[in-house]
Amino acid sequence: MKAFQTIEFEQKGDIGTIWLNRPDIRNAFNETMIQELIDCFKEAGRMDALRMLVLRGKGKAFCAGADLNWMRDVAKYSYEENLAESLNLSQCFYTIYTSPKPTLALVHGAAIGGANGLLAACDFAYAAEDTVFSLSEVKIGIVPACISPYVVKRCGEFASRELMLTGMRFDGHTAEKHGLVNVAMPLEALDEKQEALAAMLRSSGPRAIAHCKDLLFKVSNTLSLEEAYTYTAEMIAQIRASEEGQEGMAAFLEKRPPAWVKNNTD
Repeated sequence: MKAFQTIEFEQKGDIGTIWLNRPDIRNAFNETMIQELIDCFKEAGRMDALRMLVLRGKGKAFCAGADLNWMRDVAKYSYEENLAESLNLSQCFYTIYTSPKPTLALVHGAAIGGANGLLAACDFAYAAEDTVFSLSEVKIGIVPACISPYVVKRCGEFASRELMLTGMRFDGHTAEKHGLVNVAMPLEALDEKQEALAAMLRSSGPRAIAHCKDLLFKVSNTLSLEEAYTYTAEMIAQIRASEEGQEGMAAFLEKRPPAWVKNNTD
């Protein structure tokens, strides 16, 4: 993995952690961080040794949203320049959402504006209960456009209306109530909760997880019910016949751990 300016990649065993690394400005993002997140998630997604990717922030906050200096520059852009920047931001969220690896956001301190797109695009999001959240774009006369597909997927339409139209500030428990995060807890419990999730993922077939993520994407986003009728039948038939599928079913019938669990304990 190459070195980055605004983020840091750390690998410990089968877990890859992508740190937002601008702690002096509470990890506010700019065009450089956006591109580096795209590059890092793509490269990490191709690393066979990794079973999970974790996104978190260095210092006192997960992410304070957009860098004010970047916003000052963007305010002077033409429509074409604004569109190019916004498309790259959309690409960032989409890259996280479509990663073949399970993704987890560990959120603390603050998650403001576009930061909520980063966490909402992850498969799982755990938050410190005293985190300050806000989808505050309307307060400065803009809208949470690029993050909206992922926030609406997580929260549903009417919870998203409450959060987006008011720009209200809320804590981790309210984020959990609205579905923006899976669970809120004391800050010191986040690492233990991450390891519990990793242990569950390690007990599952790595290719099965990647196929399951692809299945969820297609069934949720691209297939009609009629198309899913055939697609899902073809997928399970192919996977049952695959090497990993055969091993998993044999292990179940023989009442033994599958090979990938053995490998994790060697």
